[in-house]
Formats: sequence, structure tokens, C-alpha cells
Amino acid sequence: MSTLRFHAIKKSLKRKPVKIKAEKRRSEIFGQNVFNEAAMRQYLTKTALTSIMGAVEKGTKIDRLVADHISTGMKEWAISKGATHYTHWFQPLTGATAEKHDAFFETIGDGLAIEKFGGDQLVQQEPDASSFPNGGIRNTFEARGYTAWDPTSPAFIYGTTLCIPTVFVSYTGEALDNKTPLLRALQVMDNAAVAICKYFDKNVKKVNASLGWEQEYFLIDSDLAASRPDIVLTGRTLLGHSPAKGQQLDDHYFGTIPNRAMSYMRDLENECMLLGIPVKTRHNEVAPNQFELAPIFEEANLAVDHNSLLMDVMQKIAKRHNFKVLLHEKPFAGVNGSGKHNNWSLSTNTGVNLLSPGKTPMSNLQFLTFFINTIKAVQTHEELLRAAIASASNDHRLGANEAPPAIISIFIGEQLTKVLEELESVSKGKLSPQEKTDLKLNVVGKIPEILLDNTDRNRTSPFAFTGNKFEFRAVGSTANCANPMTVLNTIVAQQLMDFKVEVDELIDKKTMKKDDAIFNVLREYIKTSKAILFEGNGYGDAWEKEAKKRGLSNNKTTPEALKIKIAKSSIDLFESLGVMNKVESEARYEIEMEEYILHIQIESRVIGDIARNHIVPTAVRYQNILIENVTGLKTIYGDKFKDFAKEQLSIIEQISHHIEAINSLVTKMTDARKSLNKQTDIEKKANGYCNKVKPLFEEIRYHCDKLELMIDDELWPLTKYRELLFTK
Repeated sequence: MSTLRFHAIKKSLKRKPVKIKAEKRRSEIFGQNVFNEAAMRQYLTKTALTSIMGAVEKGTKIDRLVADHISTGMKEWAISKGATHYTHWFQPLTGATAEKHDAFFETIGDGLAIEKFGGDQLVQQEPDASSFPNGGIRNTFEARGYTAWDPTSPAFIYGTTLCIPTVFVSYTGEALDNKTPLLRALQVMDNAAVAICKYFDKNVKKVNASLGWEQEYFLIDSDLAASRPDIVLTGRTLLGHSPAKGQQLDDHYFGTIPNRAMSYMRDLENECMLLGIPVKTRHNEVAPNQFELAPIFEEANLAVDHNSLLMDVMQKIAKRHNFKVLLHEKPFAGVNGSGKHNNWSLSTNTGVNLLSPGKTPMSNLQFLTFFINTIKAVQTHEELLRAAIASASNDHRLGANEAPPAIISIFIGEQLTKVLEELESVSKGKLSPQEKTDLKLNVVGKIPEILLDNTDRNRTSPFAFTGNKFEFRAVGSTANCANPMTVLNTIVAQQLMDFKVEVDELIDKKTMKKDDAIFNVLREYIKTSKAILFEGNGYGDAWEKEAKKRGLSNNKTTPEALKIKIAKSSIDLFESLGVMNKVESEARYEIEMEEYILHIQIESRVIGDIARNHIVPTAVRYQNILIENVTGLKTIYGDKFKDFAKEQLSIIEQISHHIEAINSLVTKMTDARKSLNKQTDIEKKANGYCNKVKPLFEEIRYHCDKLELMIDDELWPLTKYRELLFTK
């Protein structure tokens, strides 16, 4: 008997929901552990508060002297909440968050001590950067890296530590993190969008990009997960035959949430409330033991920080409930994987959602301007947007009849498609009074009415308009939202800048008034952006052929997708807008390619180990039992034993066939890996791992999974899918 597997199952069956203490109303505890405006008003001087609010709202710098006042107030607040340490909390290019804790405690001589936290400690720290990914930005012996306070994302307390969100840059100033390029992209977007808004409303002074993410995940009993080396080391199952019942009955989706899962969710949501993460929605997802959590929309930088924090908090809370959270995009074969839809929009300081139609033709013209420019931006940079969501784990999910395909397209619905067609048919040049009236009243003016029931109908679209926002559905569940948000805001900002140049040129020639110029430029954009619009089934082969005719990319693997990141057009785009310089762009390409290689390399080693050290020995053991049985039958029946041992002999032969195939394939995989590890060209190395090593996973898996169906259940060493997915 496989003692580890059955011991884990036995323990999991005895689990009971962890009791969660009744809390106050969520509205009362929301943000209690956040140094938000309410806390700042209590602990800061008026000058200090004004300085922070200026940095948040206008991007003004905070004077070092004022920083001392802020740090003192922040320290007193944190200590009153039980904090003993502080840390600069940042997001290096590892996909995780990072922190180094320092105590407030300091000695002052004569056996005395105080709690100290000055402006210098708040504004900047110098963690060792030598072990973080840098993509060649700095030499190994140059350990300096700097974290710098981001006042737009409020400090918070987790446990007994004051966490201060920061950027992370090298000694020479290049970004070593995900936050820095995002902040730059958001600033560029703000400037570009405000300039366009001035066409419609002179009172607009700021535009914020907003983000609402939807986090999908699996909950697996911690002991069951620990019994699987592949889950422990890679976050997914590399082997395992599909259970007889999976998700085919659709009985899990939006079903009653299991008690243990509900207890976990309540605990997690309470923690989120204290940390100011505005989670609102929870439900069962499609696959067994799969769930989703979604918040209320927030400013994009804060939303990215909150999602990064959430993924960390999810794992910590899970330990209290004897769960393991699987965030991998495809932890189980044969059932739906997990994504993280990024719902994106733009809003002004005057309270207007720029992607939501208004009550007047003028406000709807503003909506169309931002709507069509977004479509044009995605049309122009679809390959770059695909690269923003590329990873070894997300490759498993894209196009797997559960998620959007690797081809980037936009779904806008039948009604808005008709609106664009009518706008396209408008005659070029200055509009006649009658044309302008018809256009504004019958086309533009009626947009709110046609959108009343224009709900999303296409789940296969990677980028869909859903009424008042665009939903980027292709983002993977493990992703840091900063990467896709940096790219999306950058390309739309660039497009808005190009649009303004074209419109102003028509106006400056004095041949057209503002509205005529806007309509003329938008009409041309509609014509040149048709290729990206698609309303049909994204899973079908027909779409692949059609997309190719339209000139759309179809980069199915990460090494293919990432190449655009170092194309001259991409580097020039980011560099011209000040989002990333050439060194930063090339570094990210190298880091992401290296990360891809390492993911496949680790999975290769794990599957080889499990196959040879767990599966094959078990198969041999069971084969020996069958041989003993056949030998006994021969002793009893002599030469006639074959009449009674026909099936046993067949199984013995099949086991030998699968063992031989496994050993041969693992050797082939190992040899391929060793050969590629000598390769110095990172692109060739990544493509080799993608095309020579990774395909062998499925071949090895096929033979291992066949053995799972043949071998005595009592002997099988790995916890099976039916146990992982259906043990509550």
C-alpha cells in the first residue's frame, strides 16, 4: 500500500471547517490596517498630509524634511497597531513580492533604546540586488539596488510589519521591478488622455486608468498536495489520468460553495478588508475545487499592488485551513485552467468613465473617441499585447477550449459593430449640417440605448468590450497584472497622442471644425482596424486561417511571443514615451526567456524523477505480483495454464511495453536537456526546450497514465485526480 497517499487521504477526510470568529461589519473594518487618508489625518500634520495628497493627485515630489514628519506619524500609527518592524515591499522581476524586515528598535547607548523610523528609512532603502533577476542590467559583483517609496500606494500592516510599497531600481537607475514601468505608463496615459478630454471638457485635469482583476484558483487539501512531488515543485500535476467524472456535468460552476472552502473564503476576505483590498465577489468556477475572487475596480497601480498582495495572503491564510492554493494556469489536465481577467477602463477627475456612453451626443463622441482609439491601438500592437501575457504556464491555457486563443482579437458585439459601420460610411471631409445632425442624433446619440442589453456573448475573445470597459481575458492566473497593464496603457497612450496630432492638423488647416476633424480621423481608424474585430468562435480552425489572412499574429508559445519585445518598433515605442529604455526592454526579454527555460527545465527533471523513481518501480512491483500469479497457475494447471492466465500475461507484456517506453523517453528528454544546457544563445535554448524537451512530457505522461489504469489502486504511489479534485 502507498502509505503517503493513503495517509494523506485519511487525514483530509477528517478535516472540518475552521471556525471563523464573527467580525464587525466589513464596512467598519475596511482599511483598518492601511495608512489611508483617515489614518493620515489622525497622525500627520496638515503640511505632511497636503504633501502626500499632492504626490498622489498631482505627482509632486515630497520634500525630505516633510518626509521626516510623515515617517514619524506613520511609525506611531504602525506601533499603535502592534507593528514592530518595517519593510520596503516591492515587486522584483521574479513574479513574486519581496521584503526585508528591519525593526523600529534601536539602541542609543547607556543601556537605553528607542523606536526609530526616519524620513531616510521611509523614502529609500538599499537592499542587496545581486540575487534578483536583472537581465544584464548590472554585473553580479554590483550588489546595489534601491527601493524608493511610492506614495500613491498606501502603506499597510501585515502581521507585525509595516509594509511600504516601493519601486526597485538599479544603481544606474534602470527599473528592476514591475511597478516602475507601470507608473511611467500610467503617467503617459494620464497626459495623453487629458489632452484628448480637453476637446470635450476643459475641466478635466486628470485621467486614471482603472483595473478590476478576477482571480481564479484551485483549493487542494494540503496533505494531498504534499503527497504529489509535482504539485510541490511545479505547482501543477505533470502526471495523472482524468477521473471518470470531471467537469462535464457543469455541476460545480456557481454551485454551493463547500463548507471548508467557504470558511477559507471568509477568513481571506476578512484579511482583505483589513488590508483595504475591496473584494466583493466569490463563487465556484467551472472545474471541481476551482474558485474565483473579484474586487471592486481601483486605480490601476493600487489594483496591481492589491492583487500581488492578495496572492501572497491567499497562501498564508490557506495554511490555517490545511489548504494549498494552486494559482498555476493549468494544474490539472482535462479540466479548465485558471485565468485572471483584467477589466480596464479610464476615468476622469470629473467622475466620467471614458468608456461608458453618456446621455448627450457630445459625451458619446468622447466615448467613441476613446473606444475606437483603443481598438486602433490593439490593432497596431496586437503582437506586443500577446507578449505581455506570455509565460510557460499560460501557454498550457491559451486556446485550450477554455480560454481565449493566442490570436489577439477584439469582440465589440453586433450593435457596436453596426455603429462603426455607419460611422465609416460618412462622407470624407467637412460634414453637411444635415449629415452632422443625422450622425449625432441617429447614430452617436443612440449608443446608450443600444448598449442597454449589449452584454458579452463571446467567451472565446481575448479582448472584449463589455459595456463600459475592455476585458483582457488572456491574462494568466499567476501573472503580475503590471505587465499587461504597462503594455495596454502605453499603446493606448501612444495612439491617443497620434490621434491628437491628426485632429489638430485638420483643425489648424482651418478646413474643419473640431467635430468634423474628430469624425474624419475616427472614420479612417475604423477602416484600418477591421482586421482586429472578430465576433465568431475563437477556438475553431477556421479562425486561425482567417486570422492569418488578416495579418494577425498567432504566437502559440512563449519563445515565439516574446520576440516582439526586442523588435525595434517595441523598443522605440517604450523609449519614446519614457516607459522603458532599450536596456530595460532587452533585460525583460532576457529575464522572461530565462524564466521560461527554467520552468521547463524544472518540470523536465520532476517528471523524469517521478516516472523513474515512483511509477516504474511500482509497475515492476505489480508486474511481479502478476508473475507470481501466473507461476502459481502453471504449477496447478501445467501446460494448460495459458488458458487461465491469458489476461495476466497480456497485462505483464503491456507493463513491460510502458516501462520500456518511459525509460527510453526519459533518457531522450534528459539527453536533449543536457545538450541544450550547453547552448549560449538564449533564443535557441528557449526554442529547444519548447520544441525538443516539452513535447516529451506528454509522451511520458501517456505511458504513466496508462499504467495508472492497470496497476492495483492500493499500490499506486501518486494521489489520483479523483482524490485531489473531489475530496472536500
